[in-house]
Amino acid sequence: MIQVEHLTVRYGDKTALQDVNLTIPLEGITALVGPSGCGKTTLLRVLGGLLTPQQGQVTGLKPRDAAFLFQENRLLPWRTVRQHLTDVAPRHPDTQPEAWLNLVELEGEGGAYPAALSGGMARRLALARCLALERPVLLLDEPFTGVDPQRAQRILQRLKALGRPAILVAHEPHLSQNCDRVMELK
Repeated sequence: MIQVEHLTVRYGDKTALQDVNLTIPLEGITALVGPSGCGKTTLLRVLGGLLTPQQGQVTGLKPRDAAFLFQENRLLPWRTVRQHLTDVAPRHPDTQPEAWLNLVELEGEGGAYPAALSGGMARRLALARCLALERPVLLLDEPFTGVDPQRAQRILQRLKALGRPAILVAHEPHLSQNCDRVMELK
């Protein structure tokens, strides 16, 4: 279990999270939902150790155990699709890059460069790169932006089948409905 206790995060005079308390099971897929600006991404960044709160604490998740998918794809234009995966994979990966490309439906694109990918394809590559880290917990910030709903559903089902806990920020109602649990931030 991840325990979020009395979490408060401010950016200057703007409060992103105020005294948030949550218990998030470390199993299945948890969707964080809520209106834009309610603190979903901020919470994910705190969980991943990328942001230090002004108050409160998170227990039950070590940042080194989490793979983080940012809202931005952060692809390197001079690296091929396959190289994006091999660059981050452990020295002796449990899963080969082709398996991650198949999971996100990018089979046959290993030699392509990011400029040749559509927006949805680039997003799926960023997700595959996150998976290739082979960390025990996935923190996914809007993983299906630009991905058509049917493909997103298929990939979500494959993510569930991995058996790794995932916490994702979702704006698409059809996706959050197919997660194991939904937690709403206001």
